[in-house]
Amino acid sequence: MEPLTELRLVSGPVVYGFLRLVRVSEARQEALAASLAEYCRSHELELSGVFTEREASAGPGSAAFTGLLDVLALPDVYGVLAPAASHLGPRAIAAERDRWIKAAGSRLLLVRRPHHS
Repeated sequence: MEPLTELRLVSGPVVYGFLRLVRVSEARQEALAASLAEYCRSHELELSGVFTEREASAGPGSAAFTGLLDVLALPDVYGVLAPAASHLGPRAIAAERDRWIKAAGSRLLLVRRPHHS
């Protein structure tokens, strides 16, 4: 938490991060985690944790994603933050996971929005 102009500490909406880190260097992992933290800082969100998926063969209901869904059921959770939509997995899995996030009543926030032609 950071002081706002009133110089009082306030909590932002609670979000949880999700990273898909398959064959990624430690420097890349650190950069991705830092991008989530910076996004939260600049948007006055509270990053309460980050779930990490490390297996390429993980299906839509992987252990990491199931853990994420569990915390989305907690009160006062605003949403899920990921660096890009690709962190939800390959296109079909990502679409299913996006539906599950929305069904949980949460928002999916992306640091890097998809480019539309």
